[in-house]
Amino acid sequence: MIELRTPAEIEEMKAAGRFVAETLATLRDETKIGTNLLSIDRRAHELILKAGAESCYIDYAPSFGNGPFGKVICTSINDAVLHGLPHDYTLRDGDLVSLDFAVAVDGWVADSAVSFVVGTAREEDLRLIDTTERALDAAIAAATVGNRIGDISAAVAAIAHGEGYSINTDFGGHGVGRTMHGDPHVANDGRAGRGFPLRDGLVLALEPWFLQTTDELRTDADGWTLRSADGSRGAHSEHTVAITADGPIVLTDRSFLGVK
Repeated sequence: MIELRTPAEIEEMKAAGRFVAETLATLRDETKIGTNLLSIDRRAHELILKAGAESCYIDYAPSFGNGPFGKVICTSINDAVLHGLPHDYTLRDGDLVSLDFAVAVDGWVADSAVSFVVGTAREEDLRLIDTTERALDAAIAAATVGNRIGDISAAVAAIAHGEGYSINTDFGGHGVGRTMHGDPHVANDGRAGRGFPLRDGLVLALEPWFLQTTDELRTDADGWTLRSADGSRGAHSEHTVAITADGPIVLTDRSFLGVK
């Protein structure tokens, strides 16, 4: 069921969005060569407890995973791109890191992801990350009343295809509200003018993610981590966005912190 939020409810959702934005900015700043993925998860858990928030991941057990997830953040490294289960791995120079984080604050959920390189970055990795960020910007710009879901999907795809990347549509954006994943599904490829009409009060998590040389995924033995089928690297950018009559509101915007 697709749910629409009142202006008052969207205002209440801003607290969750701000906390997610602040936490990802903190974790990105603290994640360096030599950081262990388990320490990232512990730090995220510490921040959740301090804020009185509630993790959307730790007890998450969807049909596509080997649940419950058991951790509070997704840490996807290099050829892993989605649902990376934190494990005992110490980051090395040049690793491409994607952090995906979702919590509830006072019953409202916000969901966001960021990708970056620790240490010396390869040009092809920076290009991939930049493409996901530009695709996210295009998705947000298309998230206006009167458009349709397909307009968002087509905007994402135009950026990706323009850089020569193929697109997997099995996992994409989704509705957000009292739960982390709701209707509608927002694929990262689609036809403009098609799909559910965008209405005032619809809140979506928009999340372009691409792999360098494939659109096929494989699942790790942990039952969660999704990697490229050919070993090429992936990147993932995501924001929670409220569609309003006055334009889209990025609830997880990090720009007020001086970071993208």
